[in-house]
Amino acid sequence: MRAKDVLTDGLGRVAENVAAVLDGLGPVELNRAPAPGANTIAWLVWHLTRVQDVQVADVAGTDEVWRTGGWAERFGLGLSETDTGYGHTPEDVARVVVDDPGLLQAYHDATHEVSRDFLDSLSESDLDRIVDDNWDPPVTLGVRLVSIVDDDAQHIGQAAYLKGLFT
Repeated sequence: MRAKDVLTDGLGRVAENVAAVLDGLGPVELNRAPAPGANTIAWLVWHLTRVQDVQVADVAGTDEVWRTGGWAERFGLGLSETDTGYGHTPEDVARVVVDDPGLLQAYHDATHEVSRDFLDSLSESDLDRIVDDNWDPPVTLGVRLVSIVDDDAQHIGQAAYLKGLFT
């Protein structure tokens, strides 16, 4: 198995888990926090998708799905179009209210498709390309993609735990 196939499988598992978490949820479960100031399922799925979207667009040299697909307008969150959720305060988290799980699913599906297509376009040697030299050692494309899979897997695991608490 090639390294890019492992990455594709990892993002595919995230996508499967997003669908499983969102299945059967309504607005109450999506937007319910387990404690004051805590993340909601809606915020977690939105954030993990934004992170994947922004970071893949950056390394692929493309525009974000969030912008090109009109998702910012469809979600209407009242946040900056560049917001990904990093550094969100509890008040910011509370602004991410999504009543339709289908909207979250559709945005994730669109982002996943772009990510999968990007991974399909890569050669094994592409994974060694330096994408961020602000670190020591510099970050390669392969390491950045592993970071995306890892971050997304953690967040969808949190969302799955919340679904178990609420349903």
